[in-house]
Order: sequence, then C-alpha cells, then structure tokens
Amino acid sequence: MKIEILGTGCAKCKALEEAAKQAVAKSGKFAQIEKIEDIMKIMAYGVMSTPALVIDGKVVSTGKLLSVDEIVSLMNA
Repeated sequence: MKIEILGTGCAKCKALEEAAKQAVAKSGKFAQIEKIEDIMKIMAYGVMSTPALVIDGKVVSTGKLLSVDEIVSLMNA
C-alpha cells in the first residue's frame, strides 16, 4: 500500500502526515508513506485544496485534516 500526503508544507499538511503514520501503525498494515510538496505533482492529481490524501494512486480526501480513525477506515475501504 502506498499513501501519499499532498501539501506544500503547511501545519495541516504536516499534521495529516503524522496522522497517516499513526494510522498505519494502528492498522498493522505495511504502507509506504510519501510526502509530496511539488505543486506540479499535486496539480497532476487534480487536487486544488490541500492537504490531500492519496491511497494507492486514488485521491480519497482533499482540503481537510482527517483523524487517525478516518484514515484507517479509508485504508480498509
């Protein structure tokens, strides 16, 4: 599983990255977490508001900070 955090480095983006790390630990799954800060790569996903969460190439959330439990449920979807 590959999880990408799309954001330019704002506080919410960093908080989402931390929540994603906690969600992976809580789920017990193996996942690669990558932070994408390049605006061109972010735009390539069609994301207009950050932070955004991408799981296995699919944008699952944009413009909001998700809780650890919300991320776990998205990982299991």
